[in-house]
Amino acid sequence: MPDEEPIPHAPPPSPGPEPGSKSTSTGLPSNVAAAIACIPLIGGIIFYILEKHDSFVRFYAMQSIIFGGAWFLFNIASMIVHLIFGSVPAIGPFLSLLWGLIAMVVHIAFLVIWIVATIKAFTGVRWEIPYIGPMARKQMEGAG
Repeated sequence: MPDEEPIPHAPPPSPGPEPGSKSTSTGLPSNVAAAIACIPLIGGIIFYILEKHDSFVRFYAMQSIIFGGAWFLFNIASMIVHLIFGSVPAIGPFLSLLWGLIAMVVHIAFLVIWIVATIKAFTGVRWEIPYIGPMARKQMEGAG
């Protein structure tokens, strides 16, 4: 046993993000509150009103309000276009079908973006939806 080297001890774990960090106004963990705030329009409005201190949750709430508003406006515009295309004589059914396919692809894109934003919020990552995120950030800077 003369040449035995002492076994080095593992370094203490580095402090990571606090798993139970609470959002001060709602009592929920920040990541859970932000993920719920991602529910388009309604979740965003509720958490923007309820959460007064946690900027992470408020950012996702504002982004959700803008995203939900864009999704709602797309639905209204899509119905109008669908009605107009459907009333065109002779080629109306074809145009209406074509627009229906385009609208379906756009709705799938909205759904995918919503799912990604919710996952990012739940994992504690601040993710800006393209075009919408910078608008939300500006609103947050103006309000705070």
